[in-house]
Formats: sequence, C-alpha cells, structure tokens
Amino acid sequence: MTSRHQRPLGRRRLLFALGGAAVAVPVAATVAPYALAGTPAGGDAAAAAGSLPLTIVNGSGSFDNANVHLYIVGNQDGKQVRLTPEGTLAPIALSDNGSDGFTDYAISLSGGETRLSLPYMSGRIYVALGEKLKFKAVADGNGNAALQYPAGWVESDPNYPVLHDCAEFTYNAAGMFCNTTMVDMFSVPMSIRLTGAKDQSTGRLKAGGRAAAFAAVRGAEAFARLVVDDTRIIAPGHGLDAGLFSKDYFAPYVDEVWSTYTGRDLTVTTNAGKFTGRVRGDRFTFDGPAQVSFGKPSTRDVLFCDGNLAAPNDGTTGPVAAVLGAGFNRSTLLSHPEQPTTDPATFYGTDLTNHYAGAMHKATEDGKAYGFAFDDVADFASYIQDTAPTGITLTLTPFEG
Repeated sequence: MTSRHQRPLGRRRLLFALGGAAVAVPVAATVAPYALAGTPAGGDAAAAAGSLPLTIVNGSGSFDNANVHLYIVGNQDGKQVRLTPEGTLAPIALSDNGSDGFTDYAISLSGGETRLSLPYMSGRIYVALGEKLKFKAVADGNGNAALQYPAGWVESDPNYPVLHDCAEFTYNAAGMFCNTTMVDMFSVPMSIRLTGAKDQSTGRLKAGGRAAAFAAVRGAEAFARLVVDDTRIIAPGHGLDAGLFSKDYFAPYVDEVWSTYTGRDLTVTTNAGKFTGRVRGDRFTFDGPAQVSFGKPSTRDVLFCDGNLAAPNDGTTGPVAAVLGAGFNRSTLLSHPEQPTTDPATFYGTDLTNHYAGAMHKATEDGKAYGFAFDDVADFASYIQDTAPTGITLTLTPFEG
C-alpha cells in the first residue's frame, strides 16, 4: 500500500461533501484519510462489481443486538444519502426529521451476523450503543438537504452522551477503500475485514486494549482531560478547541526543530524526489524537485496537520507537509534528519509527543491506527483497500479482555 505522502493528496477532499453545510462536521469528513480514496494508488485496476456484501458482527460482549444501532450515511454523486435496511440508497430529506427534530436512520441488527448490501457510495458506518444517535437533516448553503453529524468532542452536541464511533469507506468502480479512525475521537473498539484479491484486516485491539488506551491517555498529564469518563477519548486537536488541551503544547518542540535545522539539513523523500531543507529566516525552506517552504506551525497546525502544515494537492508541497506533520506528531524530526522514518520503535518516544496517537497504536494488534490526519505516512494507518472486493465485515470487538 502506498503511503499518503506518496499518493495524490486530492483524496483528502473525498468526504467534504459528506459534511456539506452540516453544523458539526468531524475532522475526518473534511480532512479525509486515504481510505476515502476515489481511485487506488498505482493507476488502473480491476473494476469492482456492483453491490458489495457488508456483514456487521456484534462481538462487543457488552451490548446485545437490541442495544446496537447502525447507521450508514454518506454521499453518492455529490448528494447526501443513507443506506436503508433493504440495501437501497435513500436521499437525505428535511421531512425525515421526526417530532423530536431528528431523523431515525438506525438499522437494527439481527441474529449473530447482520448482512446488508452496500452500493457505490462514500461514507461512514456509525454504531451507537445503548441509545440511538440524533442525526438532524438541515438545508445546506445551496438549499440541499444535509446531515448534522455527531460531534462527540462537543459537550453541547446532542450526541455527546451517546457511546458511539464509526468506520469510513469509499466503494466505487475502482474498489473498496476503508479504515477505522481515531482522528476525531476513540470510543468503540472495532475492526474491519476486507476480502477480494487479498484477505485483509485492521483495527482490532489487543486484549484489554481499550482500557489500556484510556489509562495511557489519562496518565499523560497534558492529555488527561481528553478522557471523558469511560465513554470516549477526545483527539487533542478537538480538545484544544474545547479548552481541554494546551494551545502551546508543541511549541517547545517546534522551536527546537526550527533551531536545529537552522544549522543542518533535513531531507524528506517523496515520490516526487528528495527535498533538502533548512530554516531560512522564519521559514523552513526545501529545495529539490520544486522549492517549498513552511512557516512555523502552531500546536493546532501540528494536531490537525493544517494551517502552516496544510497539504495542497500539488505533488510537492503537499507530500512534504504530510511527512513533516507525521514527524511532529511522532516526535521524530529531531532524532532523524532523514524523513519519513519507518521504524515504529522510534515513534512517540519523547515526553513531548502526541501521546493520544501513541496510545492508539499501542492498543492495536497490528500497530496501525488513524491517530492524526497524516498517520498513513509510511503506512501506519488502520487502512486497507482492494480493487476487486468480494465482501467487507465490520466487527464490534470486545470492550473487555
């Protein structure tokens, strides 16, 4: 699998329409991971055929089927849609709001495994445990019906008390591209299995992994306030916006990177070639296939991989920004003047690092997770794809043990 910094960065925009004008658009909907790819890396591929069997398995061990509510929402051809229990797509409609002001798009689970048929679409598979999610249909800026998505990191959001989480996907003629995500928050342990040309799985936690992740984040003093009881861990970028995380957390590390590379080179290798950079004046400037430069990023820029670390779809600045973003979050830029680094043993090893992302990776069996937007640099994201898929399974894995 080709890592993000070596793929067309335009794929990050895939789910932008999914959020539309919705008030609470999660980060992953606007800074979409490459699981939301429109086409696979590497060019042409065999076409996926028609509807894809989707199986939902409740292996949570803590919630019976009656207390698991499933939602499959997203977009097709630029229009917001949702999957019905019959496997057909229905458009989002303002008239779907009930007397309580919210839609009820929940799909019930049945038996040991719930089997559905997934048509071509990009979107999310949400699961809510114990009670249903409150999706509200609203009119976007163009007058089209759109959904307000759950924002579990916003205390005033009606879904804040609800135990929920999601996986993301794009399924089209090019294949299936899917991932589990912790970019916004982590709450419900789940894994995905994709069959087709290969048999692949990702996202499964180690035994006791959920509790270990909660304990690890709670034990990192600067991150402790991100843990919301036993309900979820809020990603630090959202925590910063909510006043739960320091807006200057990464400032000492950023300052040290700027100071260090004023007097030595940092090299970044992408598919476009090798870029060699030094800090000149107040900007980190790289020469190579093209000259690209970056202003000093804020903590928020580092956590969201945005602002001064934004990655345009230009094949040069974008890939370098992605590698820098990963290096900041993994705290490898000072120790490794050649980027990207590929040895996970070197990640998250300093006191000042993204302990949230580190905890997510440590909790998974394969060591892969989407703890921040460029976590697929060097292929460490919980992402899988297949250009000839035959089925996809989402499993709610055990909360305990």
